[in-house]
Amino acid sequence: MCAAATCLGAAAWLISGGQGQGSKRARLLFADGSGAVLPPWWSWERLLPVIRLRREWLCLPVALVPAIAGESPLPLIAGAVAVPLVRRWLRARERGKDEERRAEGVIGLCGATAGELRAGLQPGQALLYAARSTDVLGEAEASVLAAARFGGDVPGALREAARQPGAEGLAGVAACWRVAVDGGAGLAAGLDRLEAALQAERDQRAELKSQLAGAWSTIVLLALLPMAGLAMGWALGADPLRVLFHTPAGIACLVLGGLLEAAGLWWAGRIVRAGEKS
Repeated sequence: MCAAATCLGAAAWLISGGQGQGSKRARLLFADGSGAVLPPWWSWERLLPVIRLRREWLCLPVALVPAIAGESPLPLIAGAVAVPLVRRWLRARERGKDEERRAEGVIGLCGATAGELRAGLQPGQALLYAARSTDVLGEAEASVLAAARFGGDVPGALREAARQPGAEGLAGVAACWRVAVDGGAGLAAGLDRLEAALQAERDQRAELKSQLAGAWSTIVLLALLPMAGLAMGWALGADPLRVLFHTPAGIACLVLGGLLEAAGLWWAGRIVRAGEKS
């Protein structure tokens, strides 16, 4: 017990950064060439990104609870199977968030460029300032900025950047740029109309998502009903996990119920996602 307490105290001292010459020596060791001090490997700044990237592995400790309670390895197998599925869902969720941020950036780019044009800047300079302030061009930022700075094919570079998911509005910016250059129309007025159209589309998507939130809540509630059934079995004095994991009939019901649950969730989610895209 004394050795364990000593180890815990040392770990806490290391995590907190320590005091005196030890902490100074660690700070100097992890400093880069510019003089900035890098966080040590045990700091939360380094550990939290790893935790965020590996959230799908939480399926295993969650599956460990019913595995211990039911004295069966089946929940652990199901948890291991769920890891790649949860990873795929998390990545799709992150991609959706990136698309939303990029769409918001396109709207901001239109408004910022129109504002810079009204302030008296040339179109190329206005696009340069707006692109740097919104950071929406992504990998195509270098080509767009180079075209705007040196008089290149700005509409072509914008159409190339519009291929990114969520940045489809940049194709409208390219069209406004082409019309303004070839036909002499006002670029600021066209960008204002494009910004209003993109904002209306964004508000429509947000309203549709809020209307479908009730449907997603119903899907989650239906998915949790089997857990409620197991809890009711325990409340009545039965042992549902022993029946499910250790009897042939229970294993058959578990497999069939799991397949029906997965099929129902997939079908309900498909219906709701189809409504979101419509």
